[in-house]
Amino acid sequence: MAPRIILAPDKFKGSLTARQVADAVGEGIRRVRPDASITWVPVADGGEGTVDAAVAAGFEPCEVEVTGPTGEEVRTSFAHNGSVAVVEAAAACGLYQLPGGVLAPLTATSRGVGELILAALDTGCRTVVLGVGGSACTDGGAGLVAALGASLLDADGREVGPGGGSLIDIAHLDLHRIDPRIRDADLVLASDVDNPLLGIHGAATIFGPQKGASAGEVAALEAGLTHWARLVAQHTGLDVADRPGAGAAGGIGFAALAVLGARRSGGIDVLLDLVGFDHVVRDADLVVTGEGSLDTQTLHGKAPVGVADRAARAGVRTIAVAGRQLLDADQLRTAGFAAAYPLTDLEPDLRRCQSEAAALLRQQGERIAREQLAATP
Repeated sequence: MAPRIILAPDKFKGSLTARQVADAVGEGIRRVRPDASITWVPVADGGEGTVDAAVAAGFEPCEVEVTGPTGEEVRTSFAHNGSVAVVEAAAACGLYQLPGGVLAPLTATSRGVGELILAALDTGCRTVVLGVGGSACTDGGAGLVAALGASLLDADGREVGPGGGSLIDIAHLDLHRIDPRIRDADLVLASDVDNPLLGIHGAATIFGPQKGASAGEVAALEAGLTHWARLVAQHTGLDVADRPGAGAAGGIGFAALAVLGARRSGGIDVLLDLVGFDHVVRDADLVVTGEGSLDTQTLHGKAPVGVADRAARAGVRTIAVAGRQLLDADQLRTAGFAAAYPLTDLEPDLRRCQSEAAALLRQQGERIAREQLAATP
């Protein structure tokens, strides 16, 4: 009987999309086992690539123009299937959307994320999955809330400027004009980030420097976020700044939880449910997952571990492909991987691993077929 393989990798960041990873591994497997039955299920953990993964699973892409992280219009998309939409925060305010790649830690806004949500509601969607990760902003989701109709004014009654650097200027907050469809929608915050909004593990301190913030700017962002959280708590009666996930995507998680009434779920679990992974994996002989780097971050709820966990529940072995592999044997086992196939086994030069990833993955696909499928009749 032909072996049945499920290919469910995440992207190799900066190199290949999840689908391209799956295609390359699949080509390699078929070179050795042309009889193999292969199902592609590209995945993501809520960050960049989440919409692509949903589209690969059969969701329909919908292109829209929204406000980018520094105010310019960007053309991007969300995915929808019936009444369910998948929205990716990075698609509107991601680091890759910054013009010229110039960082803007104090002024980058999440406004476009709110516009994406509105666009999803306009199509008739009533469940909105909001994947967060890779944002360029640290505005606590204030831009998102403003796009949905909230009023954020300074002491002179003027609308405050964009970005986390202006949060400290908010004197008047009015949430009553938020689009009423939000109240009737089921908003799911898809995030594996468990950071709170404030403090030493918060959005400004942990992620601000990655977005270009100096030590002084981190302090300014922290002060602004603290002020913003206090205002929101006063108006909603909800103090969620310390809740896990509130610090996701520069505080977009906070706004989603406190203002929009979102419920948080692990990003990979949400996506696997959307694509019907539990049904697909039944009776499979092997699952192949992976990401660019298998390291200690992988162990904290990243996509490959989520895939391995779901496969294990179905009694199916999981192996991983990666650009590089930094986990020891015990960590690999704990993560649920029966084996790992890093590209560095074939090419020690990391730059060549990145530039020649597809060819190397095809070779690893051949190895996987020889070593993992040899016993399959």
